[in-house]
Amino acid sequence: MIRIVRQGEVPPQPWRNSGGSTQELLAWPATADWVLRISVASIASNGPFSAYPGIERWFAVVGGEGVVLRFAARRAMLSAGSEPLRFDGAAAPQCELLDGPTQDLNLMVRSDAGRGGMALVAAGEDWLSSAAVRAVYTAEAATLHVDDGKPIELPAGTLAWSEHAADQIWRLRSGDGTARAWWLHVKVRAT
Repeated sequence: MIRIVRQGEVPPQPWRNSGGSTQELLAWPATADWVLRISVASIASNGPFSAYPGIERWFAVVGGEGVVLRFAARRAMLSAGSEPLRFDGAAAPQCELLDGPTQDLNLMVRSDAGRGGMALVAAGEDWLSSAAVRAVYTAEAATLHVDDGKPIELPAGTLAWSEHAADQIWRLRSGDGTARAWWLHVKVRAT
């Protein structure tokens, strides 16, 4: 079963440092004790990321001109067309906006519980994964096809996800053939 979360229905939570806000789209399996967390952040000013020791993080720019993330030994410049960036949550990079506020997609996975992944969607191409927990976030209206099931219309700013998606074929289509969207997954370790 595919579950739908519309970003517009999730209230933003302001950051303590007043530099932005976050809309938590998914905390799985439970909000208080999550293995996987997917959120969209609105970054309004330069500043450091919060440190998340023991967390694998993925980061992608959804809207705005982009950011530069400065780590201790490297830097990464990301824009809306960039491949998502994976990094250790303990690193807490400094974030500098390139030209005004941005919206960013975040995937966090507890390192002791599993391994995550995030990739840009190539519209019309099949996505097959052995991960049971899978999702797609689309910044533009699109249609999700899962195996041979009924197409699912996704408005802009939507997360579609399932915890029973292992080995399903997912495909995303948009009216013009291109969609700003990202595949996300977590492979949970057996306990």
